[in-house]
Amino acid sequence: MSGDQVDAAVSHCTATLRAGVDRDWEAVHAAGMEWTCRTTAFHIAQAFTHYASRLASRAQERFPLALTLPEGTDNAGLLQVIEATGALVAAAVRTAPPGVRAYHPHPFGTADREGFAALAVNEALLHTHDIAGGLGLAHEPDPDLAAAVLAWLFPHVEPGPEPWPTLLWATGRGELPGRARVTDWTLYNNLVLPTERLLLTGIRPAVADDVRLGGRGGLDWLGDGPHEGTRQACSHLMKAYETGAHRPEFGVFALVRQEDGRAIGGVCFHGAPDDERRVEIGYDLIEGARGDGYATEAVRTLTEWALTRDDVDTVVATVEPDNVPSQQVAARAGFVRATVDEERTAHEEYDMDSGLRLYVRRA
Repeated sequence: MSGDQVDAAVSHCTATLRAGVDRDWEAVHAAGMEWTCRTTAFHIAQAFTHYASRLASRAQERFPLALTLPEGTDNAGLLQVIEATGALVAAAVRTAPPGVRAYHPHPFGTADREGFAALAVNEALLHTHDIAGGLGLAHEPDPDLAAAVLAWLFPHVEPGPEPWPTLLWATGRGELPGRARVTDWTLYNNLVLPTERLLLTGIRPAVADDVRLGGRGGLDWLGDGPHEGTRQACSHLMKAYETGAHRPEFGVFALVRQEDGRAIGGVCFHGAPDDERRVEIGYDLIEGARGDGYATEAVRTLTEWALTRDDVDTVVATVEPDNVPSQQVAARAGFVRATVDEERTAHEEYDMDSGLRLYVRRA
């Protein structure tokens, strides 16, 4: 997801709306909205302005910048404003270094450059649809753009047979056979948790899909990374995503060193908490990063984050009996060896491999 997709979405938006430029946009409501078509079009430009200014300034709170139109600006002029502000977003995305994050409220408080690109594309696609519906204009965006938005911003949404109808359904604008109509929706930027030396960077489905297929997911991995364990975790993430069971905050995280931006391993949850508010954690490190306490730092941080939630009471980890370094990581991160009864229950009720040891940390 890059400035190229932003350019494409903005170009499609303005080309579509230009067909109705001679209409009175103030007299017609956008489809399904209380806003007029003109207000909705101006909102697109306002959103672009916010995205570009936040990302360019690395703002960590709402940025005090407002966009106004000169009196007498006609519809053609408004389309020029959309083109100009869209170009600003694309430029901000292209020039932002990897890993830079800026304020966006949904749902974890920040977005990276790929997230802002996806937000801009989403804004352009959806509100062009709304305006076109109000004006009676044809509107059918590139399905690849809709698919990209879903994979970057809607990781909790099960993919449908076609991406554009799925995006409309996910945002309460359409129906999909076999699914209840959406009345309350949200989008997700990825969760990032800082430690003293690392950023635990949530991996989105768009990245996980590349990693599971042997790619590097756009991350600067140390050595020949990622480790096979991270690839397997991304494969499990994609299976959950493809069935609509993925919970973005309980997914896979890349361990990115703050000093150089290199990804050195992964830490993950093996799914969302169960009915007993129990969640399992796993972790691995690239060989060249072992022995410096990075795994302990990551496991401790992710575990403590989980235990602050209302839906988690217990975090568990399973370790091979001969994997002493992994056992030591669990111990340093505050886990204790489970009792004989707890391990028996894990074997019988949770299908834990009988050859593994169980480590537990509770709230």
